[in-house]
Amino acid sequence: MNGTIEMTVIGSVRHTDGYAVEINREYRAGLTTLDEFSHVMILWVFDKAVWDSRALCMPPAYRKLDHDIGIFATRSPFRPSPVAVSTARILSVDTVSGLVQLDWMDAEDGSPVIDLKPYHPSEDVVRDVRMPHWCSHWPRCREESGDFDWESEFTFG
Repeated sequence: MNGTIEMTVIGSVRHTDGYAVEINREYRAGLTTLDEFSHVMILWVFDKAVWDSRALCMPPAYRKLDHDIGIFATRSPFRPSPVAVSTARILSVDTVSGLVQLDWMDAEDGSPVIDLKPYHPSEDVVRDVRMPHWCSHWPRCREESGDFDWESEFTFG
């Protein structure tokens, strides 16, 4: 299948008082009982990234990588469909205001949100993961990621 699909923006990322997702009024009832989960997966859009079809393969963006890498082997925002997914710990859920307060999120303020999904290990944890040698030393879980020196990993920035 080629072509385009249409998606609905259900809210946006907010960084005014910490990290949050603000859900549009017409979708707020969908937040009911989300607070029973500890974490949520947020699907959002890299709306400020500009796609360049020549970028399917790019030079190494990681210091320990010594060869070109395909865009689908990265988490770069520059992709044909600029959809991102972030997992965050839920601090609170307010169904009236539509605010889902989070511990951290790697999206820019105002980024469009297209879906929320509760995180649960039966679907979202993979026990036996294989990683390429150039990133095999990266943290094995989100909780360890905050203390990792990510800046030393990239060739840009």
